[in-house]
Amino acid sequence: MAEIRYVQMKDKQFWYELDKHLSVQEFAHKVRDKQGYVLIENKQRIGLLRYNLFWDNIPFCTMLYVKPQFQRKSYGRKLMEQWESDMKSQGHAMVLTSTRVDEDAQHFYRKLGYKDCGGLTIDISGYEQPMEMFLLKVI
Repeated sequence: MAEIRYVQMKDKQFWYELDKHLSVQEFAHKVRDKQGYVLIENKQRIGLLRYNLFWDNIPFCTMLYVKPQFQRKSYGRKLMEQWESDMKSQGHAMVLTSTRVDEDAQHFYRKLGYKDCGGLTIDISGYEQPMEMFLLKVI
């Protein structure tokens, strides 16, 4: 049975195996503010979710990742459901996430009830990427 818990300092090495984008300072904030989750199956860490507050008041999932060998087995769904439940219990009525338009994650989020709500295009030299699409869900 999968266990989901808040990220702890002891998860740092595991976290950075999957998340190459978070600074050490921000990792410490995620631990302190309980803005990250670790997914454990059979005593093995297999996934993570991190979030922040968009406009300082809307929960925004900034990363969801499950190790490849555990993908397509409902673990991502479980992480999202836990996060959504926690956000609702904290009084939030809506959550956001995003993914690039060239990634398959958009289909996953839509299956969970998320709706497209806009996008961001960055075309500055050195930072170019396909459009980042935003999705929202009322919880």
